[in-house]
Amino acid sequence: MNDIPLSHRDLLGARFATLATVGADGRPQLSEIWFLDEDGTVAVSLNTSRQKTRNLMERPACTVLIVDLTNPYRYLEIRGDAEITPDEDYGFADRVGAKYGADLRVHDGPGDLRVVIRIRPTRVNAVDMGS
Repeated sequence: MNDIPLSHRDLLGARFATLATVGADGRPQLSEIWFLDEDGTVAVSLNTSRQKTRNLMERPACTVLIVDLTNPYRYLEIRGDAEITPDEDYGFADRVGAKYGADLRVHDGPGDLRVVIRIRPTRVNAVDMGS
């Protein structure tokens, strides 16, 4: 298991991260995301109409990058595989919304479904190039 080192675990409490997925054309697609730290994984609530959700359903390989905004030379890169599960009752989406003071339902259109994306780390790079 690729655990997050203690030196960088504080970054799992950051407000934002960048999620990189691979599109159908083989090119990366990056998005800023809201996330929660759950049991050593980065967990994200997405609706099924999003490009990144479709990318992950086709190719679960992805990377999450969390930068320390007070020292951009310090960051956490989590490479892994996305595990996708339904969030039919919005239980997880509501927990994400609580962190960000938002109701994620307002971002969903008719017919959109919510899913939980959990990134299972296969490689962790904790970088600190000084202050």
